[in-house]
Amino acid sequence: MYQRTYYYLRRFAGRYDLVFKEDQRGRPQRCYRKDKLHSSLLTSLLLLTLSTQPLLAQEKSPSPAKEVNANIATVPRTQQQVSVPATKRPLTLSDAVSLFLQQNLQLVAARYDIDLADAEKLTARLRPNPQFAFTDEDLPLGLSGSFFKQQTYSYEISQTFELGGKRGKRIDEANANSELARANFEIVLWQLTNDLKKKYYAVLLAQSLLKLTTDNQKTFEETLKHTNELYQLGEISGLDLRRLEVEKLKFDTDVANSERDYELALRDLRVTLGGDYQTMNIETVGTLDYHPYQFSFDDLRNKSLAARPDLRAARVSERAANASIRLQDAQRIPDLNLGAGIAQVPSGTSTYIFDVGITLPWFARNQGERAKALIQKKKAQNDQMLITNQVLSDVDKALVDFEIQKRRVELYRTGVLAKVDDIQNLTEFSLKAGESSIIELLDAIRTRRETLASYYQTLFDYEVSLLDLELATATPLQK
Repeated sequence: MYQRTYYYLRRFAGRYDLVFKEDQRGRPQRCYRKDKLHSSLLTSLLLLTLSTQPLLAQEKSPSPAKEVNANIATVPRTQQQVSVPATKRPLTLSDAVSLFLQQNLQLVAARYDIDLADAEKLTARLRPNPQFAFTDEDLPLGLSGSFFKQQTYSYEISQTFELGGKRGKRIDEANANSELARANFEIVLWQLTNDLKKKYYAVLLAQSLLKLTTDNQKTFEETLKHTNELYQLGEISGLDLRRLEVEKLKFDTDVANSERDYELALRDLRVTLGGDYQTMNIETVGTLDYHPYQFSFDDLRNKSLAARPDLRAARVSERAANASIRLQDAQRIPDLNLGAGIAQVPSGTSTYIFDVGITLPWFARNQGERAKALIQKKKAQNDQMLITNQVLSDVDKALVDFEIQKRRVELYRTGVLAKVDDIQNLTEFSLKAGESSIIELLDAIRTRRETLASYYQTLFDYEVSLLDLELATATPLQK
């Protein structure tokens, strides 16, 4: 290091002590002034002395790169890893139903009613606890005389026996109420599952419309690019180009609206599935397809009368009311209370005690509960007739709507979809050949967009009508 420094100092000193002199022929010649050389060297050595210490300090200190590497090494590995966005979980309709049955919060809340009814069954099985009684008799009022000699100690255990089969009828009522709670849970499950399927198909509809608007946007951008080239060549006017540029706003707006509808529909589905809403990252798999079905009203009516959970709940409610009536009738019979014990006299003889107790049915104290049970029975019978009429009406209306939606889908599948595609393709080809105008192309694109959007909406309406038919019959109809 010092050798290199001495070398540069000599060059430095020489640079400032260099002078030019003319030789005998008058040409400049380089030479050094010896009187300035020593002073320059001294100045350079002084500068070297002042700069050597910082240089040595820099050589001893670690380089910034090494410090950065050392700091990075101390960071935990979890912080060094680059956060990768979580991949979306593909979700089919069957997967959605399975996930919904596991973690939907409304279903979890409805299951608690079953647990409460089962807890009542535990209470219904309980028997009366035995009673223990201790009696101290013959205490002197004036507390005079022998205190222990005049007393009598009685120890007695008694047990109440329920008569009239109260315990068995109480168990029957608890079982009926538990069955009613399960029937009500089936109503909630039946309705919420159908609502989940509708929201799943709503996501598929929004996804199809988003894909349609995105494809239309790409097609229009290609058309706008080609039109701009024609304008540069002078084959079309600037007015046609401006019309396309204005029309582009509509296509961009359609894409933005479709993205909004898709995100909202997807979030509604995530809320219905339950679980952790914020961490759920799903993506529906599938498309809106058409599967023709044939149904008969008589077959659907028989299925609905046998499977509707609300009708079944009304029948179970009548059985629960009958069980409550039988229990309240048994409450009229008084219970029997039997007891036995020992009467102990200090310094005397001990005797046994037996007693029998029964409640005198002088007043009927369960008239209100029996009246409530009778009213509940009449209400359940009325609900059965009401729900039966409602079931037949639901099946009839759902079947009519299904047949209409099926006819609408088949109208689109007669060749209309292929025709609108051909019209747009031929119009684009004609425009490139100079045989059609920009206005005709815009009309063709709008016609195809509106036709396909209406077709997707019709497919969605068909699936919803099929779900309404499943809701009316409480029977899976999709194969």
